Amino acid sequence: MSQELLNKAVAGSLKDNPPQFRVGDTVNVSVRIVEGEKERIQVFRGTVIARKGGGVAETFTVRRIVNNEGVERTFPLHGPSLVDVEVVRSGQTRRAKLYFLRDRVGKATRLKDITRELKAKASGPVNRKAPETAESETDQTTDEAGTDSTGETDEQTTKE
Repeated sequence: MSQELLNKAVAGSLKDNPPQFRVGDTVNVSVRIVEGEKERIQVFRGTVIARKGGGVAETFTVRRIVNNEGVERTFPLHGPSLVDVEVVRSGQTRRAKLYFLRDRVGKATRLKDITRELKAKASGPVNRKAPETAESETDQTTDEAGTDSTGETDEQTTKE
């Protein structure tokens, strides 16, 4: 009974469409900052090194280098100050927490880009042979240059 009441109270604070990103991604985090009566949006760009928690208490940590100093900020995923999280590039990781990046400097902090691997896996193996029904239709079709799907011209097929 008390768990149901807690879930109802928390449901109002959860975002409908939380941003989709993973540990290792380089992200632009847009944060609402209130200074007196003025309000502005500031962008914090860095690498996501950790995600933890669940539900309304879920947080993520973003790390960047500013003036040769490492700066980390932890953001609540469902907090009202978080405006948007935009994924700039995805990095391939084998760990859930990338705290080892704290000890690295310069090019050693780069992660392998994942977009190339995903495109290669998504396309899968190339099927060179078309189904039999498609072959009979493609043999009869010719393009503007007079070549059919086998690569022969109309003149070559008439000689044979």
